[in-house]
Amino acid sequence: MKQIKILSLFLILITSGCSQINKASDFITNPTAKEQYKRDFIVSDELFSIWENSVETAFKDSVSVNLPYAETGKFFPKSFSVYSYEIQLQPGEVLNLAVETDSTKQLVFIELFEKTTDSTNLFEKVKSSDFRKKNLSFEAEKTATYKVMIQPEIEATAPFAFKMQKSPAYLFPVASGVNTNVQSYWGDNRDGGARSHEGIDIFAKRRTPVVAATNGSIGYTGEKGLGGKQVWLRDRKRNQSLYYAHLDSIANIPGSVKRGDTLGFVGNTGNARTTPPHLHFGIYKSYRGAINPLYFVYQASSLQTEPEKLDSIPLKLIVQSNRANLRNKPTTSNSRVLSTLKAQDTLQFLGKTREWFHVRTSANKASFVHQSLVTPI
Repeated sequence: MKQIKILSLFLILITSGCSQINKASDFITNPTAKEQYKRDFIVSDELFSIWENSVETAFKDSVSVNLPYAETGKFFPKSFSVYSYEIQLQPGEVLNLAVETDSTKQLVFIELFEKTTDSTNLFEKVKSSDFRKKNLSFEAEKTATYKVMIQPEIEATAPFAFKMQKSPAYLFPVASGVNTNVQSYWGDNRDGGARSHEGIDIFAKRRTPVVAATNGSIGYTGEKGLGGKQVWLRDRKRNQSLYYAHLDSIANIPGSVKRGDTLGFVGNTGNARTTPPHLHFGIYKSYRGAINPLYFVYQASSLQTEPEKLDSIPLKLIVQSNRANLRNKPTTSNSRVLSTLKAQDTLQFLGKTREWFHVRTSANKASFVHQSLVTPI
């Protein structure tokens, strides 16, 4: 018995030592999440190569979705499925992606790539998740097309739900305000076309509180020029300044403020004295001047319902109509037909979103097909 205890202690020390060695080595070599997965889960070179190379197929896919987006399906072991989606993001929008499975042990790799040119499908990785977690958050700094990649581990076998949404980086700067309160936009003509509008105007009742859209420090408060009574809030995290103008009055505010703190109250001072009360809200980058602030505060739509729970999950689908159009988006409007199949053609099932199946063809191309055109087999 004593020998067994000693042996058990020895094995624990070895395992612990290997873990510490790996951590020390990782600090120096900075391996990717997939390299850590291969090492920690002892994946063979051949199997790992097949699994890793399956991503190249997904790069060639043309599937595109609008946010918010939800999909349900099931991971099958050694199916080497990679789910890819092209999305559009504007500066100030935050992508929030979550993968839900019925097992906490399932490993999922989430990566985000930016499309670098419009003429060819060239992508540069901008973010990846910890493979032991199943979520990713990313704030866009430029207007671009991004490709989301979701890849389960080789032996994954579990139903899943994908949820993708976007949210503004900032709090709406007028208390209880909504998108429809914005009634004048970036780039609108001013002074008969002599200048353009460098911000957005948010209309509200006089004396409605104006709040800090983010944590920051106060750069200037006072009354001057076209902006009348104004507050400048410095956002050091993003290296930019937020401009609040035409205030009726300025609150007694400290040098540093927290998101949601009251900065002042809606008014029409400065050159807005002939207009209804509103807040002029602008953002200025240190190195490039004014930028469009709309998407930093625009409240994006959220998922109205939970992803559909499938009673049964098919491996394949068969075309039951004379022809079936496969589309790049799960909609008949504003989508492209990627290919057309005929009756009895089969498709690999990937997932389902509302009344659309996410599928892969025999030519290994991903697309969407309406549920009325196919039958599970």
